[in-house]
Amino acid sequence: MEKLMLKMIAQWTGGELCGDNLIISDISLDSRQISPETLFIAVKGERFDAHDFINEVQANGAKAVMCHKKVDCSIPVIYVKDTKKALLDLAREYRKSIDGLKVIGLTGSVGKTTTKEMTYCVVSKKYNAIKTEGNLNNEIGLPKTLFRLNAENRAAVIEMGMSNLGEISRLARTSLPDIGIITNVGVSHIENLGSRDQILRAKLEILDGMKKGSPLIINADNDKLITVKNDDYKIIYFGIENKDAHVRGEDIKEDGNSTCFTVVYGGGRQEVKLPTVGIHNVYDALSAFAVGLEIGIEPQTIADALSEYHPTGMRQRIKEFHGLKVIEDCYNASPDSQRAALNALKTIKSERKIAVLGDMLELGDYSKQAHCDIGKYVAKKQIDMLFTFGEEAINIAETAQKFGVEAYAFTDKAVLFNALKGELKKGDAVLFKASRGMKLEEVIEMLYKEWENK
Repeated sequence: MEKLMLKMIAQWTGGELCGDNLIISDISLDSRQISPETLFIAVKGERFDAHDFINEVQANGAKAVMCHKKVDCSIPVIYVKDTKKALLDLAREYRKSIDGLKVIGLTGSVGKTTTKEMTYCVVSKKYNAIKTEGNLNNEIGLPKTLFRLNAENRAAVIEMGMSNLGEISRLARTSLPDIGIITNVGVSHIENLGSRDQILRAKLEILDGMKKGSPLIINADNDKLITVKNDDYKIIYFGIENKDAHVRGEDIKEDGNSTCFTVVYGGGRQEVKLPTVGIHNVYDALSAFAVGLEIGIEPQTIADALSEYHPTGMRQRIKEFHGLKVIEDCYNASPDSQRAALNALKTIKSERKIAVLGDMLELGDYSKQAHCDIGKYVAKKQIDMLFTFGEEAINIAETAQKFGVEAYAFTDKAVLFNALKGELKKGDAVLFKASRGMKLEEVIEMLYKEWENK
Protein backbone atom coordinates (compact mmCIF):
# COMPACT_ATOMS: atom_id res chain seq x y z
CA MET A 1 0.00 0.00 0.00
CA GLU A 2 1.14 3.54 -0.77
CA LYS A 3 1.49 6.07 2.05
CA LEU A 4 -1.57 8.21 2.78
CA MET A 5 -2.21 11.27 4.94
CA LEU A 6 -5.06 10.98 7.44
CA LYS A 7 -6.47 14.27 6.19
CA MET A 8 -6.74 12.84 2.67
CA ILE A 9 -8.47 9.71 4.01
CA ALA A 10 -10.95 11.89 5.90
CA GLN A 11 -11.64 13.86 2.74
CA TRP A 12 -12.18 10.70 0.66
CA THR A 13 -14.60 9.23 3.20
CA GLY A 14 -16.48 12.41 4.15
CA GLY A 15 -15.10 12.08 7.67
CA GLU A 16 -13.73 14.41 10.33
CA LEU A 17 -10.17 14.05 11.56
CA CYS A 18 -9.67 14.58 15.26
CA GLY A 19 -5.94 14.68 15.97
CA ASP A 20 -2.70 15.11 14.04
CA ASN A 21 -2.50 14.67 10.27
CA LEU A 22 -0.20 11.65 10.33
CA ILE A 23 0.95 9.33 7.53
CA ILE A 24 -0.22 5.71 7.41
CA SER A 25 0.89 2.90 5.10
CA ASP A 26 -1.36 0.06 6.25
CA ILE A 27 -5.08 -0.46 6.85
CA SER A 28 -6.46 -3.19 9.08
CA LEU A 29 -9.87 -4.40 10.18
CA ASP A 30 -8.39 -6.96 12.58
CA SER A 31 -7.25 -5.78 16.01
CA ARG A 32 -4.70 -8.61 16.04
CA GLN A 33 -3.04 -7.43 12.83
CA ILE A 34 -1.58 -4.05 13.67
CA SER A 35 1.69 -2.44 12.55
CA PRO A 36 3.16 0.93 13.62
CA GLU A 37 1.81 2.54 10.42
CA THR A 38 -1.73 1.11 10.66
CA LEU A 39 -5.08 2.86 10.38
CA PHE A 40 -7.57 0.57 12.11
CA ILE A 41 -11.12 0.73 10.73
CA ALA A 42 -13.71 -0.29 13.32
CA VAL A 43 -16.41 -2.18 11.42
CA LYS A 44 -19.46 -3.57 13.17
CA GLY A 45 -20.02 -7.19 12.16
CA GLU A 46 -22.78 -9.70 12.81
CA ARG A 47 -21.04 -11.19 15.84
CA PHE A 48 -18.93 -8.34 17.18
CA ASP A 49 -18.37 -4.60 17.05
CA ALA A 50 -14.75 -3.62 16.43
CA HIS A 51 -15.33 -0.36 18.32
CA ASP A 52 -15.08 -2.53 21.46
CA PHE A 53 -11.43 -3.27 20.64
CA ILE A 54 -10.12 0.29 20.37
CA ASN A 55 -8.09 0.00 23.59
CA GLU A 56 -6.53 -3.22 22.36
CA VAL A 57 -5.74 -1.59 19.00
CA GLN A 58 -3.99 1.32 20.73
CA ALA A 59 -2.03 -1.06 22.93
CA ASN A 60 -0.92 -2.96 19.83
CA GLY A 61 0.56 0.21 18.37
CA ALA A 62 -1.95 1.46 15.80
CA LYS A 63 -1.25 4.95 14.45
CA ALA A 64 -4.91 6.00 14.02
CA VAL A 65 -8.45 4.65 14.00
CA MET A 66 -11.61 5.23 11.99
CA CYS A 67 -14.91 5.01 13.87
CA HIS A 68 -18.60 5.88 13.61
CA LYS A 69 -19.04 5.95 17.41
CA LYS A 70 -17.41 8.27 19.92
CA VAL A 71 -14.41 6.51 21.47
CA ASP A 72 -11.95 7.35 24.23
CA CYS A 73 -8.73 7.42 22.27
CA SER A 74 -5.24 8.95 22.61
CA ILE A 75 -4.38 8.51 18.93
CA PRO A 76 -5.94 10.35 15.95
CA VAL A 77 -9.51 9.36 15.07
CA ILE A 78 -11.35 9.80 11.78
CA TYR A 79 -15.07 9.93 12.53
CA VAL A 80 -17.42 8.87 9.70
CA LYS A 81 -21.15 8.18 9.49
CA ASP A 82 -20.72 4.48 8.70
CA THR A 83 -17.39 2.67 8.70
CA LYS A 84 -18.63 -0.02 6.28
CA LYS A 85 -19.53 2.59 3.68
CA ALA A 86 -16.36 4.54 4.44
CA LEU A 87 -14.31 1.39 3.83
CA LEU A 88 -15.76 1.10 0.32
CA ASP A 89 -15.34 4.83 -0.33
CA LEU A 90 -11.72 4.73 0.79
CA ALA A 91 -10.98 1.64 -1.33
CA ARG A 92 -12.55 3.28 -4.40
CA GLU A 93 -10.56 6.50 -4.06
CA TYR A 94 -7.37 4.57 -3.37
CA ARG A 95 -7.97 2.46 -6.50
CA LYS A 96 -8.41 5.70 -8.49
CA SER A 97 -5.14 7.07 -7.11
CA ILE A 98 -3.07 4.32 -8.78
CA ASP A 99 -2.14 5.83 -12.14
CA GLY A 100 -2.61 3.70 -15.26
CA LEU A 101 -4.29 0.83 -13.40
CA LYS A 102 -6.43 -1.60 -15.41
CA VAL A 103 -9.01 -3.52 -13.39
CA ILE A 104 -10.63 -6.71 -14.65
CA GLY A 105 -13.75 -7.41 -12.58
CA LEU A 106 -15.57 -10.72 -12.73
CA THR A 107 -18.63 -12.37 -11.31
CA GLY A 108 -20.91 -15.33 -12.08
CA SER A 109 -22.83 -18.17 -10.48
CA VAL A 110 -19.95 -20.64 -10.81
CA GLY A 111 -16.40 -20.58 -12.11
CA LYS A 112 -15.44 -17.20 -10.65
CA THR A 113 -12.29 -18.32 -8.89
CA THR A 114 -11.00 -20.49 -11.73
CA THR A 115 -11.67 -17.65 -14.18
CA LYS A 116 -9.87 -15.25 -11.86
CA GLU A 117 -6.82 -17.51 -11.65
CA MET A 118 -6.68 -18.09 -15.41
CA THR A 119 -7.22 -14.39 -16.14
CA TYR A 120 -4.45 -13.50 -13.70
CA CYS A 121 -2.09 -15.93 -15.48
CA VAL A 122 -2.87 -14.15 -18.77
CA VAL A 123 -2.81 -10.55 -17.51
CA SER A 124 0.49 -11.14 -15.66
CA LYS A 125 2.18 -11.78 -19.00
CA LYS A 126 1.85 -8.05 -19.71
CA TYR A 127 1.32 -6.27 -16.39
CA ASN A 128 2.57 -6.28 -12.82
CA ALA A 129 -0.76 -7.46 -11.42
CA ILE A 130 -2.51 -8.47 -8.22
CA LYS A 131 -5.57 -10.69 -7.79
CA THR A 132 -8.23 -11.47 -5.22
CA GLU A 133 -6.81 -14.01 -2.78
CA GLY A 134 -8.92 -16.73 -1.17
CA ASN A 135 -12.54 -15.77 -0.62
CA LEU A 136 -11.96 -12.02 -0.27
CA ASN A 137 -14.68 -11.23 -2.81
CA ASN A 138 -17.19 -9.38 -0.61
CA GLU A 139 -17.62 -5.87 0.81
CA ILE A 140 -14.92 -6.49 3.41
CA GLY A 141 -12.53 -8.59 1.35
CA LEU A 142 -12.57 -6.57 -1.87
CA PRO A 143 -11.28 -3.36 -0.19
CA LYS A 144 -8.51 -5.42 1.44
CA THR A 145 -7.45 -6.53 -2.03
CA LEU A 146 -7.44 -2.99 -3.41
CA PHE A 147 -5.35 -1.77 -0.47
CA ARG A 148 -2.62 -4.21 -1.57
CA LEU A 149 -2.08 -2.11 -4.71
CA ASN A 150 1.02 0.04 -5.01
CA ALA A 151 2.42 2.41 -7.63
CA GLU A 152 4.19 -0.45 -9.45
CA ASN A 153 0.97 -2.34 -10.15
CA ARG A 154 -0.67 -1.88 -13.52
CA ALA A 155 -3.51 -4.40 -13.28
CA ALA A 156 -5.81 -6.06 -10.80
CA VAL A 157 -8.05 -9.10 -11.32
CA ILE A 158 -10.95 -8.67 -8.91
CA GLU A 159 -13.51 -11.36 -8.08
CA MET A 160 -16.94 -10.21 -6.92
CA GLY A 161 -19.34 -12.46 -5.03
CA MET A 162 -22.91 -11.83 -3.95
CA SER A 163 -25.95 -13.32 -2.28
CA ASN A 164 -28.46 -10.48 -2.80
CA LEU A 165 -29.28 -7.62 -5.13
CA GLY A 166 -27.16 -4.50 -4.66
CA GLU A 167 -23.97 -6.25 -3.57
CA ILE A 168 -22.30 -6.49 -6.99
CA SER A 169 -23.30 -2.87 -7.62
CA ARG A 170 -21.47 -1.71 -4.49
CA LEU A 171 -18.42 -3.84 -5.31
CA ALA A 172 -18.33 -2.61 -8.91
CA ARG A 173 -18.68 1.03 -7.87
CA THR A 174 -15.70 0.44 -5.57
CA SER A 175 -13.38 -1.46 -7.92
CA LEU A 176 -14.44 0.42 -11.12
CA PRO A 177 -13.66 -2.37 -13.62
CA ASP A 178 -12.21 -1.43 -17.01
CA ILE A 179 -13.21 -4.88 -18.28
CA GLY A 180 -16.06 -6.99 -16.91
CA ILE A 181 -16.65 -10.75 -17.07
CA ILE A 182 -19.81 -12.68 -16.23
CA THR A 183 -19.01 -16.39 -16.31
CA ASN A 184 -22.60 -17.65 -16.30
CA VAL A 185 -26.00 -17.35 -14.63
CA GLY A 186 -27.05 -20.47 -12.73
CA VAL A 187 -29.04 -21.06 -9.56
CA SER A 188 -26.55 -20.21 -6.83
CA HIS A 189 -28.26 -17.98 -4.22
CA ILE A 190 -31.67 -18.58 -5.77
CA GLU A 191 -32.92 -18.94 -2.18
CA ASN A 192 -32.38 -15.20 -1.70
CA LEU A 193 -33.12 -13.93 -5.19
CA GLY A 194 -36.07 -16.10 -6.15
CA SER A 195 -35.41 -16.64 -9.85
CA ARG A 196 -32.63 -16.86 -12.43
CA ASP A 197 -33.90 -13.62 -13.98
CA GLN A 198 -33.18 -11.91 -10.68
CA ILE A 199 -29.76 -13.58 -10.56
CA LEU A 200 -29.05 -12.20 -14.05
CA ARG A 201 -30.14 -8.75 -12.86
CA ALA A 202 -27.76 -9.04 -9.90
CA LYS A 203 -24.80 -10.11 -12.07
CA LEU A 204 -25.39 -7.26 -14.52
CA GLU A 205 -24.87 -4.80 -11.66
CA ILE A 206 -21.19 -5.09 -12.58
CA LEU A 207 -21.98 -2.46 -15.23
CA ASP A 208 -22.75 0.04 -12.45
CA GLY A 209 -19.02 0.54 -11.95
CA MET A 210 -17.95 0.45 -15.62
CA LYS A 211 -17.58 3.36 -18.02
CA LYS A 212 -19.75 3.41 -21.13
CA GLY A 213 -18.01 1.63 -24.00
CA SER A 214 -16.09 -0.74 -21.74
CA PRO A 215 -15.86 -4.43 -22.73
CA LEU A 216 -18.23 -6.86 -21.03
CA ILE A 217 -17.22 -10.48 -21.66
CA ILE A 218 -20.10 -12.93 -21.26
CA ASN A 219 -20.98 -16.57 -21.94
CA ALA A 220 -22.78 -17.02 -25.26
CA ASP A 221 -23.85 -20.56 -24.32
CA ASN A 222 -25.73 -19.43 -21.21
CA ASP A 223 -29.45 -19.09 -21.89
CA LYS A 224 -29.75 -15.98 -19.72
CA LEU A 225 -26.58 -14.15 -20.75
CA ILE A 226 -27.26 -14.57 -24.46
CA THR A 227 -30.31 -12.35 -23.97
CA VAL A 228 -28.16 -9.42 -22.79
CA LYS A 229 -28.29 -6.52 -25.22
CA ASN A 230 -26.72 -3.20 -24.31
CA ASP A 231 -25.37 -0.80 -26.91
CA ASP A 232 -23.69 1.28 -24.21
CA TYR A 233 -21.02 -1.39 -23.74
CA LYS A 234 -18.78 -3.53 -25.95
CA ILE A 235 -20.32 -6.99 -25.54
CA ILE A 236 -17.84 -9.81 -26.24
CA TYR A 237 -19.25 -13.33 -26.29
CA PHE A 238 -17.27 -16.49 -25.55
CA GLY A 239 -18.59 -20.00 -25.92
CA ILE A 240 -18.37 -23.45 -27.43
CA GLU A 241 -21.80 -24.29 -28.84
CA ASN A 242 -22.79 -20.82 -30.11
CA LYS A 243 -21.12 -20.38 -33.51
CA ASP A 244 -21.58 -16.61 -33.29
CA ALA A 245 -19.36 -16.28 -30.20
CA HIS A 246 -16.47 -13.87 -30.72
CA VAL A 247 -14.08 -16.22 -28.88
CA ARG A 248 -15.01 -19.88 -29.40
CA GLY A 249 -13.57 -23.21 -28.36
CA GLU A 250 -13.60 -26.22 -30.67
CA ASP A 251 -11.83 -29.56 -31.21
CA ILE A 252 -11.88 -30.19 -27.46
CA LYS A 253 -9.97 -33.29 -26.39
CA GLU A 254 -9.51 -34.43 -22.78
CA ASP A 255 -6.70 -36.80 -21.96
CA GLY A 256 -5.84 -37.82 -18.40
CA ASN A 257 -5.14 -34.63 -16.50
CA SER A 258 -5.18 -32.16 -19.39
CA THR A 259 -7.50 -30.66 -22.00
CA CYS A 260 -6.48 -29.53 -25.48
CA PHE A 261 -8.66 -27.30 -27.65
CA THR A 262 -8.56 -24.67 -30.37
CA VAL A 263 -9.60 -21.08 -29.77
CA VAL A 264 -11.22 -19.46 -32.81
CA TYR A 265 -11.27 -15.66 -32.69
CA GLY A 266 -11.62 -12.86 -35.25
CA GLY A 267 -10.26 -14.90 -38.13
CA GLY A 268 -7.45 -16.47 -36.09
CA ARG A 269 -6.92 -19.85 -34.46
CA GLN A 270 -4.80 -20.78 -31.44
CA GLU A 271 -4.08 -24.16 -29.88
CA VAL A 272 -4.35 -24.25 -26.08
CA LYS A 273 -3.50 -26.96 -23.55
CA LEU A 274 -4.91 -26.69 -20.04
CA PRO A 275 -3.36 -28.78 -17.22
CA THR A 276 -6.83 -29.77 -15.97
CA VAL A 277 -9.97 -31.49 -17.23
CA GLY A 278 -13.60 -30.50 -17.65
CA ILE A 279 -15.52 -28.50 -20.26
CA HIS A 280 -16.29 -25.88 -17.60
CA ASN A 281 -12.57 -25.12 -17.41
CA VAL A 282 -12.53 -24.54 -21.18
CA TYR A 283 -15.25 -21.90 -20.73
CA ASP A 284 -13.21 -20.19 -18.02
CA ALA A 285 -10.12 -20.27 -20.25
CA LEU A 286 -12.07 -18.76 -23.16
CA SER A 287 -13.12 -15.78 -21.05
CA ALA A 288 -9.50 -15.29 -19.94
CA PHE A 289 -8.41 -15.57 -23.59
CA ALA A 290 -10.90 -12.84 -24.49
CA VAL A 291 -9.38 -10.58 -21.82
CA GLY A 292 -5.90 -11.22 -23.22
CA LEU A 293 -6.98 -10.26 -26.72
CA GLU A 294 -8.71 -7.15 -25.40
CA ILE A 295 -5.56 -5.86 -23.68
CA GLY A 296 -3.32 -6.62 -26.65
CA ILE A 297 -1.53 -9.83 -25.66
CA GLU A 298 -0.40 -12.13 -28.47
CA PRO A 299 -2.53 -15.30 -28.80
CA GLN A 300 0.47 -17.63 -28.36
CA THR A 301 1.45 -15.77 -25.20
CA ILE A 302 -2.11 -16.16 -23.90
CA ALA A 303 -1.94 -19.90 -24.62
CA ASP A 304 1.39 -20.15 -22.81
CA ALA A 305 -0.14 -18.39 -19.80
CA LEU A 306 -3.12 -20.73 -19.68
CA SER A 307 -0.80 -23.74 -19.78
CA GLU A 308 0.68 -22.48 -16.50
CA TYR A 309 -2.66 -22.48 -14.66
CA HIS A 310 -2.96 -24.74 -11.63
CA PRO A 311 -6.13 -25.33 -9.56
CA THR A 312 -6.07 -23.67 -6.15
CA GLY A 313 -7.38 -24.72 -2.76
CA MET A 314 -10.02 -27.46 -2.89
CA ARG A 315 -11.13 -26.73 -6.45
CA GLN A 316 -10.99 -29.79 -8.69
CA ARG A 317 -7.49 -30.73 -7.65
CA ILE A 318 -6.61 -34.16 -9.02
CA LYS A 319 -4.22 -36.25 -6.93
CA GLU A 320 -2.96 -39.76 -7.47
CA PHE A 321 -2.78 -41.48 -4.10
CA HIS A 322 -2.44 -45.14 -3.18
CA GLY A 323 -3.22 -46.16 -6.75
CA LEU A 324 -6.41 -44.06 -6.93
CA LYS A 325 -7.17 -40.84 -8.76
CA VAL A 326 -8.81 -38.46 -6.28
CA ILE A 327 -10.64 -35.33 -7.46
CA GLU A 328 -10.78 -32.91 -4.54
CA ASP A 329 -13.52 -30.38 -5.25
CA CYS A 330 -14.91 -29.38 -1.87
CA TYR A 331 -14.76 -25.61 -2.05
CA ASN A 332 -18.36 -25.14 -3.11
CA ALA A 333 -21.20 -26.79 -5.02
CA SER A 334 -24.21 -25.82 -7.08
CA PRO A 335 -26.21 -27.81 -9.64
CA ASP A 336 -24.07 -26.38 -12.44
CA SER A 337 -20.75 -27.13 -10.76
CA GLN A 338 -21.91 -30.61 -9.70
CA ARG A 339 -22.65 -31.47 -13.32
CA ALA A 340 -19.31 -30.02 -14.41
CA ALA A 341 -17.48 -32.09 -11.81
CA LEU A 342 -19.30 -35.27 -12.88
CA ASN A 343 -18.38 -34.51 -16.48
CA ALA A 344 -14.75 -34.23 -15.42
CA LEU A 345 -14.93 -37.52 -13.50
CA LYS A 346 -16.34 -39.23 -16.60
CA THR A 347 -13.32 -38.19 -18.70
CA ILE A 348 -10.70 -39.59 -16.33
CA LYS A 349 -9.26 -42.94 -17.34
CA SER A 350 -9.94 -45.44 -14.56
CA GLU A 351 -11.40 -48.86 -13.90
CA ARG A 352 -14.34 -47.47 -11.93
CA LYS A 353 -15.76 -43.99 -11.50
CA ILE A 354 -17.09 -43.25 -8.02
CA ALA A 355 -18.76 -40.03 -6.89
CA VAL A 356 -19.01 -38.80 -3.29
CA LEU A 357 -21.48 -35.91 -3.34
CA GLY A 358 -22.65 -33.74 -0.46
CA ASP A 359 -25.43 -31.22 0.11
CA MET A 360 -25.70 -28.18 -2.16
CA LEU A 361 -26.62 -25.31 0.15
CA GLU A 362 -28.58 -22.07 -0.30
CA LEU A 363 -31.05 -23.45 -2.85
CA GLY A 364 -34.20 -22.77 -0.83
CA ASP A 365 -37.43 -24.26 -2.21
CA TYR A 366 -35.52 -25.47 -5.26
CA SER A 367 -33.27 -27.70 -3.16
CA LYS A 368 -35.10 -31.03 -3.38
CA GLN A 369 -35.62 -30.77 -7.12
CA ALA A 370 -32.00 -29.71 -7.67
CA HIS A 371 -30.66 -32.69 -5.72
CA CYS A 372 -33.01 -35.08 -7.53
CA ASP A 373 -31.81 -33.68 -10.86
CA ILE A 374 -28.20 -34.39 -9.90
CA GLY A 375 -29.22 -37.97 -9.10
CA LYS A 376 -30.56 -38.30 -12.65
CA TYR A 377 -27.33 -36.79 -14.00
CA VAL A 378 -25.22 -39.32 -12.08
CA ALA A 379 -27.18 -42.05 -13.86
CA LYS A 380 -26.88 -40.30 -17.23
CA LYS A 381 -23.10 -40.17 -16.86
CA GLN A 382 -23.06 -43.89 -15.98
CA ILE A 383 -21.12 -43.36 -12.76
CA ASP A 384 -20.30 -46.79 -11.32
CA MET A 385 -21.03 -46.04 -7.68
CA LEU A 386 -22.41 -43.11 -5.68
CA PHE A 387 -22.01 -42.16 -2.02
CA THR A 388 -23.78 -39.09 -0.63
CA PHE A 389 -23.37 -37.08 2.57
CA GLY A 390 -26.02 -34.87 4.14
CA GLU A 391 -29.79 -34.70 4.53
CA GLU A 392 -30.43 -32.98 1.19
CA ALA A 393 -28.06 -35.27 -0.70
CA ILE A 394 -30.24 -38.25 0.23
CA ASN A 395 -32.38 -37.08 -2.70
CA ILE A 396 -29.39 -37.54 -5.01
CA ALA A 397 -28.87 -41.12 -3.84
CA GLU A 398 -32.54 -42.11 -3.94
CA THR A 399 -33.04 -40.70 -7.43
CA ALA A 400 -29.85 -42.29 -8.76
CA GLN A 401 -30.99 -45.64 -7.33
CA LYS A 402 -34.26 -45.38 -9.27
CA PHE A 403 -32.21 -45.13 -12.46
CA GLY A 404 -30.09 -48.17 -11.64
CA VAL A 405 -27.05 -46.63 -9.95
CA GLU A 406 -25.53 -48.40 -6.95
CA ALA A 407 -25.93 -45.60 -4.43
CA TYR A 408 -25.59 -45.19 -0.66
CA ALA A 409 -26.61 -42.23 1.52
CA PHE A 410 -24.91 -41.16 4.76
CA THR A 411 -25.39 -38.39 7.30
CA ASP A 412 -22.41 -39.32 9.51
CA LYS A 413 -18.85 -38.70 8.24
CA ALA A 414 -17.33 -41.54 10.26
CA VAL A 415 -19.80 -44.04 8.81
CA LEU A 416 -19.20 -42.65 5.30
CA PHE A 417 -15.45 -42.94 5.82
CA ASN A 418 -15.73 -46.58 6.86
CA ALA A 419 -17.89 -47.37 3.84
CA LEU A 420 -15.44 -45.72 1.45
CA LYS A 421 -12.45 -47.32 3.15
CA GLY A 422 -13.93 -50.74 2.50
CA GLU A 423 -14.93 -50.03 -1.10
CA LEU A 424 -12.25 -47.91 -2.79
CA LYS A 425 -9.42 -49.78 -4.48
CA LYS A 426 -6.50 -49.21 -6.81
CA GLY A 427 -7.54 -48.19 -10.30
CA ASP A 428 -10.60 -46.21 -9.14
CA ALA A 429 -11.24 -42.53 -9.82
CA VAL A 430 -13.22 -40.89 -7.01
CA LEU A 431 -14.78 -37.43 -6.98
CA PHE A 432 -15.50 -35.53 -3.74
CA LYS A 433 -17.87 -32.61 -4.29
CA ALA A 434 -20.06 -30.64 -1.86
CA SER A 435 -20.82 -27.15 -0.63
CA ARG A 436 -18.13 -25.66 1.57
CA GLY A 437 -20.31 -25.83 4.68
CA MET A 438 -20.40 -29.64 4.48
CA LYS A 439 -16.62 -29.88 5.08
CA LEU A 440 -16.37 -33.01 2.95
CA GLU A 441 -12.60 -32.56 2.82
CA GLU A 442 -12.50 -34.02 6.33
CA VAL A 443 -13.45 -37.39 4.85
CA ILE A 444 -10.69 -37.05 2.25
CA GLU A 445 -8.12 -36.38 4.97
CA MET A 446 -9.33 -39.41 6.93
CA LEU A 447 -8.86 -41.58 3.85
CA TYR A 448 -5.38 -40.18 3.13
CA LYS A 449 -4.28 -41.00 6.68
CA GLU A 450 -5.75 -44.48 6.37
CA TRP A 451 -3.95 -45.14 3.09
CA GLU A 452 -0.65 -43.74 4.38
CA ASN A 453 -0.67 -46.34 7.16
CA LYS A 454 -1.07 -49.23 4.73
